[in-house]
Amino acid sequence: MVMNVRARRSDLASAFFFLSPTLIVFSVFVLFPIVFSFILSFQKWNMFSQTMHYIGFENYLRAFNSADFWLVLKNTFVYTLGTVPLNMLVSLGAALLISKKVAGKKFLRTAFFAPVVVSPVAAAVIWRWIYEPNFGILNYILHFFGVPAVNWLNDPTAAMFALIVMGVWKTMGVNMVLFSAGLDGIPQQYYEAAEIDGAGQWRKFWRITIPLLAPTTFFILIMSMIGSFQVFDLVYVLTSGGPFGSTKVLVFYIYEEAFKYFDMGYASAIAYVMFAIIFVLALIQIRFMKKRVDFAV
Repeated sequence: MVMNVRARRSDLASAFFFLSPTLIVFSVFVLFPIVFSFILSFQKWNMFSQTMHYIGFENYLRAFNSADFWLVLKNTFVYTLGTVPLNMLVSLGAALLISKKVAGKKFLRTAFFAPVVVSPVAAAVIWRWIYEPNFGILNYILHFFGVPAVNWLNDPTAAMFALIVMGVWKTMGVNMVLFSAGLDGIPQQYYEAAEIDGAGQWRKFWRITIPLLAPTTFFILIMSMIGSFQVFDLVYVLTSGGPFGSTKVLVFYIYEEAFKYFDMGYASAIAYVMFAIIFVLALIQIRFMKKRVDFAV
């Protein structure tokens, strides 16, 4: 018995020894910032002062009473509602395309996934040239079809649309791969049985593909929603939140408050408000999608 206890203690010590680098990195770069930012959300601190002033829930009350916060929140929801459904439709279409026996299948797969591996900053610079009002390729195409040029990044309405299009282009490759994996996991016997019953391509898609893709679709929906709420680099390089704050989203707002105005307490409070919003939205989606996913499984 004593030998068994010593052996277990030795195994436990060895496990902690080998896990210690990961635990240290996690504690320093993940756990500590989470706890520290939560404490900061109840403080007034400009990052340069040696002392913090406890102000309770004033940072949260300031956010809910701020017109800027509600504008930023609205912009974030607009970006999310524009990006997530369009991203899922485009990526599903791309996955269906590369799942067929089409010419240039490998090239198409690479082309669809290529934007994912491009640096977000480099991608935003490229799209700035595409959206350039005088010499950009997009306005050149519009001019070819007789459509007036659009000042994409300086028009409050067009800027958000331009940001959504770029966001879909940048992230659709990941969702395409996930949808492709989901399509590969659907047994072909279902399609063969449906063909024997006389079902066409459209009926097979709605009656077999969509229901059996429910777990994959649910996962992509949750992850896409979280990712769209956390968009920052594309906004920073492409529009810097303009024009007139029309593309300023939550993370960019947090960045400005923290590192431009050095109001770390208020920025931390906004970060936790964003966390609460994402958490609630995820719970709602899980609540309404769970039955469909369980049925599909």
